[in-house]
Amino acid sequence: MKKISVIFILPDLETGGAERIVTTIANHLSRDRFEPKILLLRKQGGYLNFLKKDVEIIDINTERIRHSLKPILGEIYRRKPDIVFSGFGEVNAYLSLFIKLFPRTKFIARETNVVTEHVTRKEIKFFYNFYNNYQKIIAQSDDMMKDLVNNFNIKKKKIVKINNPVDFDFIDDKLAISLKPECFKYNYKNVVAIGNLSARKGFDNLLKVFSRLKNDNILLHILGDGKDKDVLLQTKEFLGLKNVIFHGRQENPYQFLKYADLFILSSRYEGFPNVLLEAGACGTYSLANNCPGGINEIIQHNVNGEVSNIENYENFAQQIVKVLHSQYNRDAIKNSIRSRFSKNIILDEYERVLLELVKRDR
Repeated sequence: MKKISVIFILPDLETGGAERIVTTIANHLSRDRFEPKILLLRKQGGYLNFLKKDVEIIDINTERIRHSLKPILGEIYRRKPDIVFSGFGEVNAYLSLFIKLFPRTKFIARETNVVTEHVTRKEIKFFYNFYNNYQKIIAQSDDMMKDLVNNFNIKKKKIVKINNPVDFDFIDDKLAISLKPECFKYNYKNVVAIGNLSARKGFDNLLKVFSRLKNDNILLHILGDGKDKDVLLQTKEFLGLKNVIFHGRQENPYQFLKYADLFILSSRYEGFPNVLLEAGACGTYSLANNCPGGINEIIQHNVNGEVSNIENYENFAQQIVKVLHSQYNRDAIKNSIRSRFSKNIILDEYERVLLELVKRDR
């Protein structure tokens, strides 16, 4: 039987959520049925090392997404894949206009965020008028699905909800070599937050919450880098937060999650946050801001975490203290994630969607 050729499209393989998911899907698709390739605007990023050697990388060597359309369309025309799987919001939007040029290729878009919250530029929003050209659109959460149907008139039958997978084998390997970070002080509770230092992740609100906890023996460790770093460091100084440490991007964030007393997700909106899933996979209890993007699909109250409104700074601070004085079952937290989001469950769903798309024509 001829293998189904799939081209996945991403800007690069830097260590972000969308990149991690697409790498995982490409690695684990059945090689009896599929021939996966990844088209990158730039061949760079940490996940290049995790990609299996039999996944061909197509590097179009383009810096800007808007300049990438012509080479992307050229590669699709030349290679004539059975399926094009676009895994990044802006590329998805631009590509939607040109789908009808390739009647023999099936196109899938995987949304990475609640579009109304994330896409602010009018010229990109315009392309969502053509989103129904996709044969399938993968949404990660109910919030994402509702947003596409209600605000962009996407046909409901085109959308399939698939949550993000958690690669427990990968995480367990990392945990096995993870020692307690030296910055985790004795007699202090250690709280961890991870994410890009941008407005979307809400670290400004988290710092305001911690200004209420100055006199408590609680350290906040923020992992990540981004354009708001200087502003956040200035805010930390202004608020006099000696117990907040910015660590930058970490090669092994699981080392921090493994030994954390609490993980906090402070985001203003999400897609379906991998870091919240991964905190649970490390057995760490979470406190998450009540924002759009599948939070309530991940959090099982008092089992693996709880949800609260971070902009009520005083209340959120008290909740942190309450959680840090409580005991939680790390195995129950891990099982809560494993039973619903483990790699094998989710990847089977992706494989089924790909097979069904092509089967109609065969």
